Amino acid sequence: MDSPYSKELQVAIGAIQSAAKLSQAVISIDDKGVIEKDDLSPVTVADFAIQALLTATIHHAFPDDRFVGEESAADLRNNPVLLERVWELLQRLKADEAESLCKLPKSPEEMCEMIDWCGFGEPGGESAGRVWVFDPIDGTKTFVRREAYAINVALLQGSKQVLSIVGCPTISVDAKAPVTNTSLDPTGQGCIAFAAKGHGTYVRPLVTTPPHEVKPRRIEPHAESELPQALRPVSCYNMLDSGVDDVHQLVNEKLNIENPGCDLLAWVLRWVTLGIGLANMTVWVYKKRSRTGKIWDHAGAMLLFEEVGGKITDVDGKPIDLGVGRKMTANHGFVAAPRAMHAKVLHTVQQVLREQGKEHLLG
Repeated sequence: MDSPYSKELQVAIGAIQSAAKLSQAVISIDDKGVIEKDDLSPVTVADFAIQALLTATIHHAFPDDRFVGEESAADLRNNPVLLERVWELLQRLKADEAESLCKLPKSPEEMCEMIDWCGFGEPGGESAGRVWVFDPIDGTKTFVRREAYAINVALLQGSKQVLSIVGCPTISVDAKAPVTNTSLDPTGQGCIAFAAKGHGTYVRPLVTTPPHEVKPRRIEPHAESELPQALRPVSCYNMLDSGVDDVHQLVNEKLNIENPGCDLLAWVLRWVTLGIGLANMTVWVYKKRSRTGKIWDHAGAMLLFEEVGGKITDVDGKPIDLGVGRKMTANHGFVAAPRAMHAKVLHTVQQVLREQGKEHLLG
């Protein structure tokens, strides 16, 4: 890809490749150091270690940039045993650091500090500079079952997406739909999907030997056609209590969609399937207007679909605002579809909500 973000891409891809080594080391053991956060979602030693790795590596290359990430280091500071496990996990990458593929924190104290740069970071508004957004393990619930997950790295400029790099250890570069939580890349390579604003979406192997043989494949802009096209959905079916499953099902029925398509827990992976052409539509309505998305589950990854022509709004038809904070409180839900089909999908979503007496979920 010929873009002004070539250095950023190089650094982020190297960091994700190292991060995948950590995640795969943890996924293979039974005790993943799982703890439960206040919102009842799980976090593992891999989440902490990868967030520290990504921050240290990118801070070394771009010292003036800021960070937002899912985790904070409070649990590590309160649990010396967990802290030691995370620190020891990072030490597995000493060889990578020696080859300048990544950078590691110099001490457990610096590791916690870097994790907190993300854990207390804010994206800022239009006047914000460069902010990196990380989700070290998106899909922790499936990760702990040795199923699908993603490592999300995004760069925002003035709260706008300019770069997306997503590591997908379980999805192959030539994956075929439908992809589910239990789908695994038979080659063991996985893939990295990446995009730069205005320069398209690409996919390449995650694991490569040697690196210079890699030839990223540009994804055809499958969602930019002005002509109607068949809708191929991706969603998370009957696994999350945050969404209105009956509404999602009725929307598919009204749009004459018979095949449920890809079924994935991790939001980042849903955006990846849209970006690389395994799906071209997703709808998500939260059960309450007070429920919102979190920036690390969506920032950057949405760009993968937009760069192949997709259009993304919330259920009210408003553009997605990534500048309001760690929680995306300016928007409710998501409607994503090919450019020529988005208005029809959005109308159907709103129609179903009104017919089901759920007008309160519309703005």
